[in-house]
Amino acid sequence: MTAMTHIYTGDGKGKTSCALGLALRFSGYGGNVIIVQFGKGRDTGELAALAKIPNIKVLRNNRDFGFWSNMTEESKNELRTENDANLSTAISEVKNGNCGLLVLDEVISAYKNGAVDRQIVDTLLNEKPPKTELVLTGRNAPQSFIERADYVSEIKKVRHPFDKGIGAREGVEF
Repeated sequence: MTAMTHIYTGDGKGKTSCALGLALRFSGYGGNVIIVQFGKGRDTGELAALAKIPNIKVLRNNRDFGFWSNMTEESKNELRTENDANLSTAISEVKNGNCGLLVLDEVISAYKNGAVDRQIVDTLLNEKPPKTELVLTGRNAPQSFIERADYVSEIKKVRHPFDKGIGAREGVEF
């Protein structure tokens, strides 16, 4: 099988859900999956489900840092350090042959905000191991990412309850 690069981008709900659906499918055929979540530290329903699947490993932040625009410089540096460490761990697992599908959830936003080492992400995109399927999610994927991807799906928001002041709901949005 030729491993490819996928991007799920856009302003609509469902980018992470698409990536997790692919992870579920891949693991169902016995493949090892690593999911790195950038900027996510809140407990979510999918974490409980993924923890029950032995060949899926999730790396994420130790706490919820909130939105980048509201963070202090100290928190931004702490987040950047955690993101870089999680990404380095995942890349080591890929290089050791322990990962056939690598999901970098919200890496696009982390990349754009400088919340992850851009050089590491660029190197991974340019030198993706040939046997590793790679998935990147996040809003407004840069053209340089799109040009290097095999699949690009844009999730477009038509309507969202947040626009009416309805917050995220347990079991649906997290």
